[in-house]
Amino acid sequence: MTMSLEIVLVIFAVLALLGVVFEEVIHINKAKTTLFFGSLSWLVMFMFAGGHSQQEVMLEKLNHNLLEIATLWLFLMATMTFVAYLNAKGIVQSVVQRLCPAQMSTRSLMILVALFAMMLSMICDNVTATLVTLGLVHAFNVDQRTRIKLAVLVVFAVNSGGVALITGDVTTLMIFLSGHVTMPQLLLLWIPAIAGVLVLACLMFPGVTGQVVTEKDPRVFTGMDWAIVGTFFSTILCTMLFNFFFGVPPVLTFLVGLSIMFFIGHFMDMDPEEIRILEYVRQIEYETLLFFLGILLLVGMLKEIGTLDLLTNFYTQLAPQYANYLMGMFSALIDNVPLTAALLKSEPVLQTPEWLALTYGVGVGGSMLAIGSAAGIIAMSKVKGLTFGAFLRYTPFVFIAYSCGYVVALTLANLVFG
Repeated sequence: MTMSLEIVLVIFAVLALLGVVFEEVIHINKAKTTLFFGSLSWLVMFMFAGGHSQQEVMLEKLNHNLLEIATLWLFLMATMTFVAYLNAKGIVQSVVQRLCPAQMSTRSLMILVALFAMMLSMICDNVTATLVTLGLVHAFNVDQRTRIKLAVLVVFAVNSGGVALITGDVTTLMIFLSGHVTMPQLLLLWIPAIAGVLVLACLMFPGVTGQVVTEKDPRVFTGMDWAIVGTFFSTILCTMLFNFFFGVPPVLTFLVGLSIMFFIGHFMDMDPEEIRILEYVRQIEYETLLFFLGILLLVGMLKEIGTLDLLTNFYTQLAPQYANYLMGMFSALIDNVPLTAALLKSEPVLQTPEWLALTYGVGVGGSMLAIGSAAGIIAMSKVKGLTFGAFLRYTPFVFIAYSCGYVVALTLANLVFG
């Protein structure tokens, strides 16, 4: 592949990123922009592959990328179908209203939402944790500015929670499987994760006043509703256990859980006016899935042409603690999974404290931009008014919280394992 072609492909990626950033200005949905440039990139690579043998290699690379994308799509479809049902029935809102005090300060609500998001993301994937927690946010009557602050806080809390357990974040699992950290060592990252979340919550406090009143929801739910709720949380638990003990891909467990949900709807649904369970698949916002498709095609292209490998040069220019910090910041622009894969492939010489700091960095750093993590992308699609620009206004606060958490992670790791 020629240098000029690589430059063109990088330009495609930059144009797609600009399309996301300036979505409100050009009035073109970000899913359309990323899907266009993502698919166009691979089309161009095929056209200029240079012979049948190279086309075969390119096809193999495309199939590998499409397999990863399909796995993510199916997993998202399953989780989003569950959440679509819970939200349509108002189950999340009802449970929250019953468990929360009748009245609390809005600031207390921010703390509770952040801790809930963080705890949930420790035991399940970031996508599920974000969807469920945003459903919790919508259960409260707050103004739009406060709702946007809550959404930004949820994104940061979800990404923070996943760094301490291998079931919470793919990058944590990758570093664990490479043999650089152990599970007891990872547990130490709970402390900086909590510290960063609390710092961000406090930074969000100015301008947030008043009380939140929770009215008890009088709705009564059917046995089918509670059976689906039980299936959902059982699926989350089984996803974690089966992956840990048997190496089962999470998508398989969730597809089994989704099929059980369909069986429950078939055998327990006695109301002819009730929407069939399968109909909730159609309530999924496919713009979110198309956005993922475009982004992952672009990231896969950048990985194949070797652009991501350039990031590893930081370790030859900077001390590991600074390079890790910057890697976390880069994960806000580039998907943290291929970024982490490129770093592991380059085999930088790091000590245990530095590997733990890197784990925190690549797991949490993506929170600084709305497009830097799956949680941010989903939040943009689910929260009215949360655009890339709206999120960017709070990026300085997220940067401070990330920096505080990183310093705590590196300091504690050096004290305990240095």
